[in-house]
Formats: sequence, C-alpha cells, structure tokens
Amino acid sequence: MTLAALIAIYFVHLAAAISPGPAVLLAARTSLNEGMARGVYLSIGIGLGACVWAVAAMFGLAIVFQVAPALLIALKVIGAGYLLYLAYKLWKHAPEPMATDLPDAPGTRKRGPLGFVWLGIATQLANPKPAVFFGTIFLTFIPPHAPVWAYAAILGIVMFNDCGWNILVSRIFSLDRTRRGYLSLKTTIDRIFGGLLAALGLKLALT
Repeated sequence: MTLAALIAIYFVHLAAAISPGPAVLLAARTSLNEGMARGVYLSIGIGLGACVWAVAAMFGLAIVFQVAPALLIALKVIGAGYLLYLAYKLWKHAPEPMATDLPDAPGTRKRGPLGFVWLGIATQLANPKPAVFFGTIFLTFIPPHAPVWAYAAILGIVMFNDCGWNILVSRIFSLDRTRRGYLSLKTTIDRIFGGLLAALGLKLALT
C-alpha cells in the first residue's frame, strides 16, 4: 500500500463526503436550529456510520476477489459511472440554493450528546449513497492484500473526512455571516468538486 494510493483514497472519499446528501443536510439543519455543539456530536456519528460501511466493504473485499476476480473490472465500471453521475448532478444543480427544509425530527430538542451521535450513525446506515460508494468505488482503490496498518489508516481517513467535513458544515451554518458567505459561493464550489469527480471517474475507468 503506497502513499499515493492512500492519497487517492483520501481525495475520492473526500469528494463523496462533501457531495450533497442527507448527512450534510442534517448537519446543516441541526446547527441552524440547535447550535454548533450538537452539530459536532451529530458529525461524530456520521463519521462512525461511514466507518461501519467501510469496515463492511473491507471485510468482504478478499472474499469477492477470491470467488470472482472478474468482479474487479465490473466494480471499476460501476464506480466510474457513479462518479460521473455524481459529477453531472453536482454540476447541473450547482446554481440551485441549498435546501434547508428538512422536517424536524420528533424529540430533537430532547436529545443529549449521545442521542445526536446515534442519530448521525442511523442517518449514514439508512442512506443508500455511502452503501453504493463503499460497495463499488471504495473497493477498487484498495489492493487485495493490503497490510493491517493500511486498513487502520483508511478507517482514519474515512472518519476524518466525514466527521471533519460535517463539523465544518456545522460551523458554517451556526453563524449567519459565514452561512451567507458559503451560500454565495455554492455554485463555484459545487462545480469544482463536480469537475474533480468527473476526472476521478474517467481515471478509474481508464486504469
């Protein structure tokens, strides 16, 4: 497992973590309504939920490659298609304002720190987007016989990206001034990451 491979995993997962989805929306809404502290606890849960998907993918990796090595090619094709699809969606919807009309969860204000952690975990586990990502794209970036330390490093990357990004979202949406600044740059930010996703998709399909 090389440093270049870990860097590739870092950036491809970062692109997936920051793409619009239920976890990001919930982090934004929680911080808007409940403040940054509760948004941070929620973000920890989102990161842990992503790690659950990552562990499930890594444990099944060896079995998949042993039983049907040809599936690696299929995974690359599916993963590349998914990246290109995300890139298209990001680019197409970049000019649209970010929705904040997530329905209030019953009993949200009664949740303690652990309750928000569990809410973050449940949000990730119920979301099909990370299931598709970790079951396809994620697997194709990990060598079949990676050392144990590499798996630990990859889990650290997943936790850092998902938790860190949603903490940043929580910070942004807990402050009116920075929230307005972020929303004013949404089109540019979404299109930059849409371009990065498209480039990664093409690279994955061609290697």
